[in-house]
Amino acid sequence: QALSEIAGMGGGGGNLQEMRARPFTERRVDMLGFCNPSDFQRSPYLSARGNIANIFRGSTEEGYKAYHADKYDEDNNPNGIINFGTSENKLCFDLMSKRLTQTDMNLMEPPLLQYPDWKGHMFLREEVARFLTYYCKAPAPLKAENVIVLNGCGSLFSALATVLCDPGEAVLIATPFYGGITQSVFLYGNVKLVYAYLDSKVTGTSTRPFQLTVEKLEKALQDARAEGITVRALILLNPQNPLGDIYSLSELRDYLEFAKRHELHVIVDEIYMLSVFDESATFHSVLGMDRLPDPQRTHVMWGISKDFAVSGIRFGTLYTENQDVANAVASLCYFHGVCGPVQHKVAQLLRDRGESVVPYWINQVYLRANHARLKAAHTYVTDELKTLGVPFLNRSAGFFVWIDFRKYLRTGTFEEEMLLWRRFLDNKVLLSCGKAFECSEPGWFRIIFADKTHRLQLGMQRIRKVLEEREQEILAEEKEQPCQSDQDGKADSTDEVIFVSRHQEPTCAGSSNLGDLIGLLQQQMRSSDWLQKNTAEQFA
Repeated sequence: QALSEIAGMGGGGGNLQEMRARPFTERRVDMLGFCNPSDFQRSPYLSARGNIANIFRGSTEEGYKAYHADKYDEDNNPNGIINFGTSENKLCFDLMSKRLTQTDMNLMEPPLLQYPDWKGHMFLREEVARFLTYYCKAPAPLKAENVIVLNGCGSLFSALATVLCDPGEAVLIATPFYGGITQSVFLYGNVKLVYAYLDSKVTGTSTRPFQLTVEKLEKALQDARAEGITVRALILLNPQNPLGDIYSLSELRDYLEFAKRHELHVIVDEIYMLSVFDESATFHSVLGMDRLPDPQRTHVMWGISKDFAVSGIRFGTLYTENQDVANAVASLCYFHGVCGPVQHKVAQLLRDRGESVVPYWINQVYLRANHARLKAAHTYVTDELKTLGVPFLNRSAGFFVWIDFRKYLRTGTFEEEMLLWRRFLDNKVLLSCGKAFECSEPGWFRIIFADKTHRLQLGMQRIRKVLEEREQEILAEEKEQPCQSDQDGKADSTDEVIFVSRHQEPTCAGSSNLGDLIGLLQQQMRSSDWLQKNTAEQFA
C-alpha cells in the first residue's frame, strides 16, 4: 500500500496484490511530471517494487539519457545537446587532474586491497574529521569515531532514511528541492517525503522569495499528522539546491529548535559548503554552532563531488554523534563502500596542508581559482538573463540559477512547463524544470552555469532562440484576445530577485514605447556575430 501511495499509482486503499493485477496503463503515474503511463508496461520479470523502480528510472532520466545519447562535442558533435541540467562543476578539470595524478596519490599497500572497517579506513575518517573541523569552523575538534564514509550522498540519504524511518513513514523537506532525494529515500527504505511548500511571493514573516520559515514547517508537519502520516525527520539543504540560499545562524537555530520540539531527526546536507563564490556571502555549518539543540538527532552530510568538481568519484561522509545511528548506517556500508585506493586518494586530497596547519593547496590554489571561475560563469549567465528580461534569484552559492520563465507560459500549468522543457531539449539544451524539484509554481527552471565559456555561450544562444520564438507565439495569441495583465505571473520586485522591467507585463498589440525599442535593439545585437567574434578568451 505504501509503495502504491508514494508512487502515485493507485488509491490509498489498494495493496500490492491489487497493484500487480492492474496493467500499468490503468494506473495514475505522476512522478516528477515526466511519465506517460502508456510508455510503461508491467514487466513479468520484476516484482511490484521492481516495476516501480523501473518507472522511477524512466521518469527522472529522460533528459539525462537523451544527453548521453547525443552529447555535445565541439569537434565531433557540435549540434549535440548541451547539458545545463546536471549539477556538475566542469570548470576545474585542469586543477583536479593535476592534483590527483601527483605521486603521493599512487600508493598501493595491502590494507587498501582488503576489506576495510565498513565505516571507512581510520586514516581517512581522521582526515575527514580534521577537514570538517577546519572548514565548518567547529568550536571543538570533531571526532573520527563519529565519521562514516559511503560512496556518495545519495547512498547516505538512502541509508539514513532506512535506519531512521519504518516503511511508509515520512521525512519533511521544503520545496523546491533536489529531486534525487525522492529516489534515495524511497527505493530502498520505502519512505515518503512530506513537503513544506515555498513560493515566490514575499508575504508574512518572509523577507525573500522561497524563504523557509518555521511557520511553514509547522503547517506541513501538522497537515501530515492530520492525514495519519508519521514524520520522523527533517532534511535541510544548506546551501540550498536549486535556490542557492544560504541559511543564517539564526535560521539554522530556529529549524533545529523546531525539530527538537517535535523529536525529529535533522539530516543536514552541506555538499555545496565550499562552493560559495562571493566574498559577501558567508556559509554557516551546523557543525560550527556553539551548541546543537539536539545533538543525538542531528546528522551532517558532505561529499567531494561538488566542492572538488569530481562527481565521478563517489564519496560522501556522514558526521553524527549518535552511535546507534552510526552503527546502523555502517551495517549498510557493506553495500555502499568506497574502494581502498579511492579512500587513500581522498585522504591525501583533504590533508593537503603543505608546511602549514592551513590546507595550502586547497585554500591558496584550488578554492581561489574555483571561486573566481564560478563567479565569472555566474556573471555571464545572469547578464544574459538580464538582457533577455528574465527574472532570477540572485544567489552566490552552488552551480545553479533559479530562473522565472513564467511569462513564457500562456496558461501557467505544469503541462505547459513540460512542453517548454521539451522544447529546450529539442533545441539541444538540457535544463531542469521546476516540477523536477516539486516546485509549487509552474514556470521556474534551474540552469547550471559551472561550465566552460564556449558551451555557456552556445547554450544561452539556444535558450534565447526558444524564448524569442515563444515570445512571438504569445504575442500572436494575444492579438486574438483582449490584453490582460497577469499579476500572478511575475516574480516579486525585491532586491532578492533581479527583475528586469522589459516584458514584465503582456503588451497590447500595436503599442510602441521605449521598452519595445530597447528590446528591438537588443534582439538585433544578439542576432549579429559580435558575440562570436569577441569572446572572453580573446579579450583576455
